[in-house]
Amino acid sequence: MILIVLAFHSVLPYLASLPPAAYPFDSEPYLWLAFPIVDSQRWFGFDLFCAWQDVVLMTLMFFLSGLFVPSSLARKGSWKFLSDRLLRIGLPMALAIIFLAPLAYYAAYRTTATDPSPKAYWQHWLALPFWPCGPQWFLGMLLIFNALAAATHGFVRGWGQFLVRLAAFASGNPVRFLVVLVVISALAYVPLVLAFSPFAWVNIGPISFQSSRPLHYLVYFLAGVAVGTCGLDRGLLDRDGVLARRWPAWLSAAFAGFLLWAVPTSVTMADWGNASLFAKLAAGMGFVVACAAGCLCSLAICLRFAHWRLRAFDSLSANAYRMYLIHYVFAVWLQYALLGNDLFAIGKAAIVFGGTLIMSWSIAAAVGGAPPVSRLNATMRGARRA
Repeated sequence: MILIVLAFHSVLPYLASLPPAAYPFDSEPYLWLAFPIVDSQRWFGFDLFCAWQDVVLMTLMFFLSGLFVPSSLARKGSWKFLSDRLLRIGLPMALAIIFLAPLAYYAAYRTTATDPSPKAYWQHWLALPFWPCGPQWFLGMLLIFNALAAATHGFVRGWGQFLVRLAAFASGNPVRFLVVLVVISALAYVPLVLAFSPFAWVNIGPISFQSSRPLHYLVYFLAGVAVGTCGLDRGLLDRDGVLARRWPAWLSAAFAGFLLWAVPTSVTMADWGNASLFAKLAAGMGFVVACAAGCLCSLAICLRFAHWRLRAFDSLSANAYRMYLIHYVFAVWLQYALLGNDLFAIGKAAIVFGGTLIMSWSIAAAVGGAPPVSRLNATMRGARRA
């Protein structure tokens, strides 16, 4: 997952669909938040890759995040669970937003600024009506969802039994699970996308989210919680189960779902407000189908083929969270450094991805071995065993 996140952020400046010039720093809707650097070199293949990840990646991350909640709540109880989440998610998120986000977006400011000095940048930064958070928006939403899970576990009787029944109903049959996901996420997503469009973002202080997607992501987080009640090696996640065995069918379903979303979205993207209601509904329903099919396809392929271990991947796994927190600075500044270079888009993206991977992995590993972080990690491991 972290490799896909790094690849996604590495190729953003090279999308063929971007405008010819960078987005102005001081003007709404502040699209430099999503595209800090806009390069003249483009490749349409990156548009397809990013479109697919926009549909599947974040949805799958919320689902995977929910998988580990039931066992953690059962061991710790609501208050201990929530305090640990505040330490593990809230504190790093706050530090990244305060220190790393301004550092990363300084490169975006320099592409359009008349005065590129740090002093002028800081003045423009403080004049913004919000505090940009960068990729850490995911952690903000995840922290809210964990708080909801803790509150429900503590105050709603029968919560655990309900999850067990829900998981038993859906997890043993992937097609039924797909149908349940599509129906519930459609109820959560389609009304909001009709009201706000699929492209609008809300920025409140250091919190950001897409207007149409909070409930959709909550559905997948809770779906992960439900599946996690069965354990991580049975039901839907059984590596010898129906989902894993029929991975070619799920790959086909994911491709069909992507087309079901991409075709109406391409019609509505230029002018969502004036698009027909039918086209909007088709794009909204296509999105929820593509999300469900894409997530199940990703799970099926990993369950079927990812049975081996590499020492390097163990290190990547151990450092993935820290890499997520710091990688954006390296990605954006490497993209900025390559502006004006005539190297083709694929070459630039490869340099950005490779450099971001090496630097973020190295620093994450070094920071993880530092005494304060090592003691914190040991404390967290002890808390998980308790």
